[in-house]
Amino acid sequence: MPRSDAENRKRWAQGRKPGRDHSDRGARLPSLDAALRRIRLLLCDVDGVLTDASVSIGGPHEVKQFNIRDGLGLVNLRRQGVKVGWISSRPSPATARRARELKIDFLRQEKGAKLPAVESLLAQTGFRWDEVCYVGDDIVDLGVLKRAGVAVAVASGVAEARAAAHYVTRAGGGQGAVREVAELILKAQHKWARIVAEHAA
Repeated sequence: MPRSDAENRKRWAQGRKPGRDHSDRGARLPSLDAALRRIRLLLCDVDGVLTDASVSIGGPHEVKQFNIRDGLGLVNLRRQGVKVGWISSRPSPATARRARELKIDFLRQEKGAKLPAVESLLAQTGFRWDEVCYVGDDIVDLGVLKRAGVAVAVASGVAEARAAAHYVTRAGGGQGAVREVAELILKAQHKWARIVAEHAA
């Protein structure tokens, strides 16, 4: 079950996540809003986060279903200066096509562990771990979740991913979970009202 906002913030206030090395972070974690204000890079798993983890195979092309509201959330983040990347250990032409449509800043589709892919991306860009929000759903995401400044698991994620997260979304993977995270970041950074006003004009 997803946590309520109060439960998510209570978990954050309790301090340290299991298994995380806080030697470079000082004695106390910031508030969730303060941590979200530092985010400069949102990284997402694909299958199970941007999709409901279903894949249709049998025709000439693999088919995946992406959520349009997630897509708009990612576009809004990019327009407000937050970089966006997708990290998948399952290469897929459907994923690459959707990333091109949304002009995703970074796409890593590499078989194997995700942590080396993210570390390579951070070395390339100069971003720090505390500037990263990562959204995952399964045990393959644990290495990144335990290092990210803000670690998020989708409501439909496995128990281990949810236990490792600072925040568990109300929505499931492929059902608006990434949009939920995008809005959290934009609201914490005082950018959401501006976006709404632009569309309401």
